[in-house]
Amino acid sequence: MPNSRPRPRRGARSGGGAAGREELVSRSLQSAEHCLGAQDFGTAYAHYLLVLSLAPELKDDVKETFQYTLFRWAEELDSLNRTQDLLGCYEQALELFPDDEVICNSMGEHLFRMGFRDEAAGYFHKAVKLNPEFNDAKENFYRVANWLVERWHFIMLNDTKRNTVYNAAIQNAVSLGSKSVLDIGAGTGILSMFAKKAGAHSVYACELSKTMYELACDVVAANKMEAGIKLLHMKSLDIEIPKHIPERVSLVVTETVDAGLFGEGIVESLIHAWEHLLLQPKSRGENGNCDKYGKVIPASAVIFGMAVECAEIRRHHRVGTKNVAGICLPTYVKFQSPACSVDTEETVEPYTTEKMSRVPGGYLALTERFEIMTVDFNNLQELKSLATKKPGKIGIPVIKEGILDAVVVWFVLQLDDEHSLSTSPNEETCWEQAVYPVHDLADYRIKRGDHVMMEVSCQDCYLRIQNISVCGPECEVDTGKNFTKNKDLLTLGSEAELCSALANLQTSKPDAVEQTCILESTEIALLNNNVYHEGFKMAMRKVLSSLTQEKLCQAMDTQCQNEMSCGSEESNSQEIIPEPFYVLDVSEGFSILPIIAGTLGRVKPYSSVEKDQHRITLDLISEANHFPKETLEFWLRHVEDESSVLQRPKSDKLWSIIILDVIEPSGLIQQEIMEKAAISRCLLQSGGKIFPQYVLMFGLLVESQTLVEESAVQGTERTLGLNIAPFINQFQVPIRVFLDLSSLPCIPLSKPVELLRLDLMTPYLNTSNREVKVHICKSGQVTAIPFWYHMYLDDEIRLDTSGEASHWKQAAVVLENPIQVEMGEELVLSVQHHKSSVSITVKQ
Repeated sequence: MPNSRPRPRRGARSGGGAAGREELVSRSLQSAEHCLGAQDFGTAYAHYLLVLSLAPELKDDVKETFQYTLFRWAEELDSLNRTQDLLGCYEQALELFPDDEVICNSMGEHLFRMGFRDEAAGYFHKAVKLNPEFNDAKENFYRVANWLVERWHFIMLNDTKRNTVYNAAIQNAVSLGSKSVLDIGAGTGILSMFAKKAGAHSVYACELSKTMYELACDVVAANKMEAGIKLLHMKSLDIEIPKHIPERVSLVVTETVDAGLFGEGIVESLIHAWEHLLLQPKSRGENGNCDKYGKVIPASAVIFGMAVECAEIRRHHRVGTKNVAGICLPTYVKFQSPACSVDTEETVEPYTTEKMSRVPGGYLALTERFEIMTVDFNNLQELKSLATKKPGKIGIPVIKEGILDAVVVWFVLQLDDEHSLSTSPNEETCWEQAVYPVHDLADYRIKRGDHVMMEVSCQDCYLRIQNISVCGPECEVDTGKNFTKNKDLLTLGSEAELCSALANLQTSKPDAVEQTCILESTEIALLNNNVYHEGFKMAMRKVLSSLTQEKLCQAMDTQCQNEMSCGSEESNSQEIIPEPFYVLDVSEGFSILPIIAGTLGRVKPYSSVEKDQHRITLDLISEANHFPKETLEFWLRHVEDESSVLQRPKSDKLWSIIILDVIEPSGLIQQEIMEKAAISRCLLQSGGKIFPQYVLMFGLLVESQTLVEESAVQGTERTLGLNIAPFINQFQVPIRVFLDLSSLPCIPLSKPVELLRLDLMTPYLNTSNREVKVHICKSGQVTAIPFWYHMYLDDEIRLDTSGEASHWKQAAVVLENPIQVEMGEELVLSVQHHKSSVSITVKQ
């Protein structure tokens, strides 16, 4: 009988029991080690759990082996999609080792891969708190923090004008009687706190992001308003009365507007609010207490546009070359950025965004500003009709000759009768502008007297500007109408329609099917970068030429040996066919480098592009350049998974050239690049090369208030006395990415200096720690260290990631505290390279 033996009382001494426990622990440890040797990680993990539950005093002794076992078992569970078991193992491990930063970080990595980014951030954050020097966790947290708390939160909270105007409008509404308030998309809760301070009796705030909701809870509590503001972790569309809030409110405040006004769902959320959460609006001329009526802040908006010439926008959204390093791009292959594409899965928003006042190279206005539409947020019927209204046609006269590259859009947000905010390029504001790139014109050059024609709609609650075309001076166009005010949409005459149709006609290969290829804007900029492609062509030619000479010598030696052994006649009858050179391109995204490699002799190039449309496009380009169909291989078809991409094309062959992507378009070093380089070196034939062969990182010291304000909230003055900074600044990251150094508002305080060398071919030249002396050439406050790279394909051919034609952006380390420097001084920087993460600190 299993329970027939008497148990010792709790606390009673039992020498035999202790001995039995020790024996069980000893056997379990032996079994765990045996299972590890047999790579039976699941059983080994179970044995370690038993050991640690029976003998917690052994924690320190088995900690590292336990971690290793956990991680290997977790990998197996992950590959088997046993998600619940995997999470259960980590929860058990964290019960045993609650303060283990390595386990916390690993748990976060698994959660992040599963898509649970909020939860992952919590574990990364905890790991960094447990060990501030733990680089893996810091890098993970920084990458997730950028997604969880987007950088515009800092910029917006530092925008004193925006905060002041919103505060004044809310104070006005509350003082006039709007005492019950709902804040939709609360963020940090700043608008809710404005309402509470203004005297609102009931304030409700909803926020969908778990991270922002928890942040708002902390902020509201720190400002001693938790009793007066009810925070809801949900979408406003899911709020029900009386389940979540007791009754309809008299005021909705929101700032769920993006650069294109409607992109954050303000129309949908306000339609729902008017129907389910707000009191009925006050009728025109009606008097009475505002607490009995519903109202929205902002009250309305006017959207404006302007056609512009801008080389920077052009090179990121339009392929402007027909020949790339000798490769002809056929006319029947059309490249488009997601912002230009229509009705494709790639489309997220029908526009991109730019801070036009800081766009590199500037821009030229080709038309006057024109009104696109107005929208009344306090009119339910108008909001409902926006999404169903047919596209309206607008014609705008051209005032300056130039190249039509984009229509730039901004808006004026009318908060109430007295207060407004403009997001115009001429205003110093936290908002960027929406940019609608122009494509598919036969001729982009326009002149005075022409008209820029476009269709405007608000389908699926996005502002869409489509079918942009140009009509000559002979067209009769009524330009005094806009989308909102025109009940009868502007009708073009038949002549204008004909002009528009003719302008958009394109010739193409008669028997070719037109192929549209959607590329990211950085991929289009790369395709336009001729310096990049010519550099690679020259570097590849040099390597292949060197290898060809070597191969010829080997062939001649072989032939001589054959002649000596077999006689001249027999030997000459056997023609030696040389093996091709194998070139592998593992660049991220779309790349035509394999096709360029294929023009350089007997080469078998391999591309690692993933998307089917990219493969089809590369096949069409190959065909147009008269390559045999089998010349180009798509390597991912030959390997089982992405991790196997750095393999040999055949078991007995090695790569002549491997092209690696070392720098992300954002300006950071690609993750795991040194590990990829180490594998690549093992797979190169004698004399083969990795491109780039080495990379030099450069930086300089600058004073930039812009970078400071975009990286952290500056005290309480900007937020009108509200204590928000310490909470949101927990999510600040020391590195700002996607910068354009050429147009960044900053004062250089030093000349550029070399910070780091990453050598992919000769790794013994790399150092993980380095000190760099920087000479100060101008007095000021060092607030940031922007950095960029020179990529050396060989000792002579260099690509500069800060160059004018570069598809790469730059990045910058932003100092937590500015450092005052005087001209003539020297500052010492400590540069550390760990895996793919580079940290730069100032030695005091």
